[in-house]
Amino acid sequence: MNLPKDDAEVLSARWIEGVLLKRDVFSTVERGRFRADGGDAEAVLRRLDEVPWWSFIPARHLFARERKALALAKGLQVGPELLWAGRRALVRGFIDGVALHLAKPHGDLAYFRSAKRALHRLHRAGICHNDLAKEQNWLRGSNGCCYLTDFQLAACFRTRSRLFRIAAYEDLRHLLKHKRSYAPQALTPKERKILARKSLVASLWLMTGKKVYRAITRGLFNFTDREGGGRRLVNDAPVLADLIRRHPDVRDTAIVAFADRRTGVGLYAFVEADKSGLEAELRSELATAKGPKPPEHIQVVQALPRDASGKPRTEILQLVAMNQLDLIAPMMANETDRAFLKDILEQRKNLRDRFNFEAGDLKLPSSNQA
Repeated sequence: MNLPKDDAEVLSARWIEGVLLKRDVFSTVERGRFRADGGDAEAVLRRLDEVPWWSFIPARHLFARERKALALAKGLQVGPELLWAGRRALVRGFIDGVALHLAKPHGDLAYFRSAKRALHRLHRAGICHNDLAKEQNWLRGSNGCCYLTDFQLAACFRTRSRLFRIAAYEDLRHLLKHKRSYAPQALTPKERKILARKSLVASLWLMTGKKVYRAITRGLFNFTDREGGGRRLVNDAPVLADLIRRHPDVRDTAIVAFADRRTGVGLYAFVEADKSGLEAELRSELATAKGPKPPEHIQVVQALPRDASGKPRTEILQLVAMNQLDLIAPMMANETDRAFLKDILEQRKNLRDRFNFEAGDLKLPSSNQA
């Protein structure tokens, strides 16, 4: 399916392709640059020309909802600015930040205060997001503030009707669920009451509509969106990780997902080991194991980055796999962390879809730095 001629002409003249962020049955999303009236701007493009024919109608509906919500939210500074919108493609501003499941803002009370302010501004404009249960739709900007993204399910209201109040309540309740995960000690008694009480609409949705939704999206559309990784991250990655850990020279492994222009979602395995040539051995073993399709990339590293509890920092590894190098820098606590990551970055495997203007985005320590 091709883009309309006028959409294609605008993108040909004004869009500079970058890194693929996501591709599913509802749209293709990539990061790049857009030649706006005020000059080039870092931006994100959503386009419908690569969706399958059988999902085009719901994809177009979701696209229209996002276009309307972003237009109404322009200037609120709660999400990406709408830079341009056509019939089957739109360009929104890029937010310098990472998703909640990557940022993991444990104890960051300022972030959650910012999140409540963002929701308040959005609701005052008559917009309810309606998809805030997903951590990937909450961003933590490099300035520490909260931003929202992915407005495909957003609803715009002209009045503060009962339906609006229910949707706004559910937006707030989902925010508080995330606050409970990362800053539970900061929940107020009133917030705990909200968490304990779902709206009637939400309760009915969980009992009925959500089951139908899952049956359609996961059955008919074969679509799962856990942390943007889809079914391969949910179903295949655990099996592959278990097979990799069985190798006697492997200490540990972490598998993350990345968007791939050919397959939609690719898997990238970081394997902690010392043995040279281990990648070829692992590929051979995985190919003969009659299990899931092997990861597109396998990178052997001397040590995986780990958090204070010893768990691999998959949020860092996912950004490496996606070539989002400029977003890694704010997540590095000190020069020791940057030095530790230097070898992983220099040996990374996913170079086919590199950001074509990423050079210099991540300041790695040189040999003469302390």
